[in-house]
Amino acid sequence: MATLNEWIAGSRPRTLPVAVAPVAAGTGAAYALGDGNPAHALLALLVSLLLQIGVNFANDYSDGIRGTDDARVGPVRLVGQGLATPASVKSAAFACFAAAAVCGLALVALSGTWWLLVAGALAIVAAWKYTGGEHPYGYMGLGEVFVFVFFGLVATLGTTYTQAGSVDLSAVAAAVGIGAIACAILVVNNLRDIPGDTVSGKRTLAVRIGDAATRKLFTGMFAVALVAVVVSAVQHPWAIIALIGLALSARSVRTVNQGATGRDLIPPLATTGVTILAYGVLFGIGLLLSS
Repeated sequence: MATLNEWIAGSRPRTLPVAVAPVAAGTGAAYALGDGNPAHALLALLVSLLLQIGVNFANDYSDGIRGTDDARVGPVRLVGQGLATPASVKSAAFACFAAAAVCGLALVALSGTWWLLVAGALAIVAAWKYTGGEHPYGYMGLGEVFVFVFFGLVATLGTTYTQAGSVDLSAVAAAVGIGAIACAILVVNNLRDIPGDTVSGKRTLAVRIGDAATRKLFTGMFAVALVAVVVSAVQHPWAIIALIGLALSARSVRTVNQGATGRDLIPPLATTGVTILAYGVLFGIGLLLSS
């Protein structure tokens, strides 16, 4: 029986900045459009956090029963380390998805954006299918696509739309930048796991393109995030302060490009999580100040 601390560790709290950043940036974009709503922002944050935790438990369950986590470097794996039964971890994942669905339903009801129920349903299905089911797309090198679309575009623009009823170029730029850094987190995570994933047959994008190209891709994601800030700053000059958050990535980029492997890639992974949080919050503040 896993302890409370092990369950908390198994939820992978260090990944939660990925859920906070798009809501912060999207809310700032809504205020820039003249119609921010704190209550709607809070509901969007709950949806995002619950989906992220649900994804983490779902990945723990699916990777654990497949044996992918048997010899992996990184955070606690509840199933892989035998700390909790697969059934209990699966139940935790679906409980999070159900709670996210309830919060999402409340959000679309209050905002009148009923069509977003489709996006929410797709997000939950995609969260499970990442490593779950007979043909998980995370095992086919498509994980970054899921992260960019749902934790970048959908989370950021959905937050903006449920408050302002529209989006603009700055909102889209923020969504692209957030999505790119979220992808960078997955890229460096999968870079670390190339040896184990290769043996277990998990064909992530990192496994498919190889070590050297994965390191270049990691750097490229931050370049995309930089361009996104510049594009947004043309319309809303204060958005430029997001570059302060992006500057936190410098050490991670250097470490990755110097050839770090295994446990030496854990600090860049953690730092990239801090980077996306700072980037998203500062992007949102910048857009708010420009409103």
